[in-house]
Amino acid sequence: MADDDATQIRTLIERWAVAVHEGDLDTVLADHADDIVMFDVPPPEDGVRGIDAYRKSWPPFFEWQRQGAAFEILSLDVTAGGDVAFAHALLRCGTPKELEEDPANRLRLTVGLRKDNGRWTVTHEHHSFPDKT
Repeated sequence: MADDDATQIRTLIERWAVAVHEGDLDTVLADHADDIVMFDVPPPEDGVRGIDAYRKSWPPFFEWQRQGAAFEILSLDVTAGGDVAFAHALLRCGTPKELEEDPANRLRLTVGLRKDNGRWTVTHEHHSFPDKT
């Protein structure tokens, strides 16, 4: 069962990443719990809490994406239990200029999930870049 769950979660995260890159808000929100908590690169420092706040956080990112930015999963590892799971990934994320200046820079993604009524839902996202200062 865990292998099937891991495959379902991998598919969910890959679909989410494509939706983020395409600016497809409905698909970005799909599979996220009403009580989602996200710790993101930009403020607020104490995180984004709840699906409404999560929804409101995406339009500025989509605007930034329209500059030709990349948002692409390079590696993704999933660990699934019976009703909770987590995944971590490295993504290529940046404008062409940013990626030219620092091609090795990676966005780090950690996702926490729970199974509700047989369906995996994202309850936590954490996005970060390494501190290069």
